[in-house]
Amino acid sequence: MRNFRGLNVWKDGRILVKEVYTLTKFLPDSERFGLTPQVQRSAISIPANIAEGCGKYSEKDFVRFLQMSLGSAYELETHLILCEDLEFLSPEVADCLVEKIQILQKKIVSLIKYIKSNY
Repeated sequence: MRNFRGLNVWKDGRILVKEVYTLTKFLPDSERFGLTPQVQRSAISIPANIAEGCGKYSEKDFVRFLQMSLGSAYELETHLILCEDLEFLSPEVADCLVEKIQILQKKIVSLIKYIKSNY
């Protein structure tokens, strides 16, 4: 078992969740039951899957949960691009957050590669 609290990818995921929740307050009310919860759920899923994976005994299971976290990061990136396309977010705001997501994606991929190289 691993301590997820010590993982930078988990810490970065938490920061991202907070930023996403702050951002979704500014989405239109018409998206309250549509895009807003989708964006929030995909953001929450990133650190949640990392933490859940830490509780698994095998490295392969841990990697599988890291891959789910990575998938959620790509989903979140897509949602934010769609928010920009729909003009719910300015290009500057969307691009800034997408850049942070892409950095987190790279960190998760690096962690996956590191773990796989050791089993």
